[in-house]
Amino acid sequence: MVETNGKKILQLSGCEAVYVAREYLLRYITGFVAENGFAVVDKNGTTLYTDKRYIEAAEKLCQGTDVTPVLFKQGDAIERLSAYQSVGISFNQTSASEYCRLQEAGIKLVNIDKQLSEAMTIKSEYELSCIAKACEIAEDAFLALLPEIKEGMKESEVAALLEYKMRNLGAQGLAFDTIVAFGAHAAVPHHETGETRLKFGDEVLIDFGCRVDGYCSDITRTFLFGDDGKHEEFKKAYAAVLTAHTMIKEQLISGMTGIEADAIARNYLKEQGYGELFTHSLGHGIGLNVHEYPSVSPRGEAKLVDGMVFSDEPGVYKAGEYGIRIEDTVTLKDGKVQSFMSKTDRNLIIL
Repeated sequence: MVETNGKKILQLSGCEAVYVAREYLLRYITGFVAENGFAVVDKNGTTLYTDKRYIEAAEKLCQGTDVTPVLFKQGDAIERLSAYQSVGISFNQTSASEYCRLQEAGIKLVNIDKQLSEAMTIKSEYELSCIAKACEIAEDAFLALLPEIKEGMKESEVAALLEYKMRNLGAQGLAFDTIVAFGAHAAVPHHETGETRLKFGDEVLIDFGCRVDGYCSDITRTFLFGDDGKHEEFKKAYAAVLTAHTMIKEQLISGMTGIEADAIARNYLKEQGYGELFTHSLGHGIGLNVHEYPSVSPRGEAKLVDGMVFSDEPGVYKAGEYGIRIEDTVTLKDGKVQSFMSKTDRNLIIL
C-alpha cells in the first residue's frame, strides 16, 4: 500500500488526529483535491470526505493508497473529530467561523502550521518531478511564443497566447495571473497586464508559470522587441541583474540562510549602483503554492537545505523608465543549486 503524506504530518503534529479542508492541503495530504471536502488522518490512515461529484474519481485515484474516500453528510466533521483528545489543524488556513464551530463543539485544536510548513518545504521525488514538468512546459511555451510576438499586439494578447500554449503543452492551470509588461510598465514589479500595444524598441518583461498535478513553476524573462539604440542604460542594468542571478547558482550552498542567500545578489547589485532599485526579495518557496516557505530575503532566517524549491529572481526597477527581472525556479541538490530551467536563454534577447 502506498503511503501518502498524511502519516508524516500526523507524526510531526504529535496529535491524535489531523484535520484539513483547504484544497491545496487536501491535495498534499491525500493526493486528491475537491471543492467541498475535508480529510481526517489518524493512526488507522486517512479518510477523505467528499460529495457525489467527486467520489468516483477519488475512489479511482486513491486505490492502492492509505486514503479511504467516503461520502460525507452534514455534521461528519464534528462527529468524527469529537472522538479525539487533540486535533491538529492549520490556524493560518482555517476560517474564523470554522475554528469557532470546532472549538464550540469541545474539540481541542492544536496549531500545526509549523509542522505543515516544514514538511511541505522538503519536496519528494514525485513533487520535484511535477515541478520539473511544469517548468519544462513553461519554457517550451515561451520559446514557441517568441516568434509569434508582433508589433501592435496588446499585453493581454501576448499573455493569452502564452497561457494557451502552456495549456496546449499539458499544463493543468496557471500558477498565477501572467504578467506581461511593455516598456516602462516593466518598472512595476507586479504590473497588471493591460491593453498597451507593443512598439518597436520596447522592452518586454513576462512573468509566468503553470501547474502540473497542482505543483507550480515560476519564471521571468526580460527582452527587447527590437533595438532602437536607446537602451544603453537598460543593457548595463540587465548585465548586472544577470550576473547577480548567476552568482546565486554558483555561490548559494545548502546550509545558508535565506538572509545570506539574498545578500549574495543584493550586495553585488549595491556595488554596481543598483541597491535601491532592487525592491523585492531574492526569492520565495515554490510548491503547491507559488509563494510559500522558505523566504529567501533579508528576513529569511531559516536555513536552505537539499530538497527545497525556491526562486532565484533578482531585479532592478527604475520608475517610469525600465524594469528587469530574471527568474528561474531552482532546487538544492547535493548541497548546490540546480535550476529547473534549461532551455531558455538568460542573455539579453533582442527580437
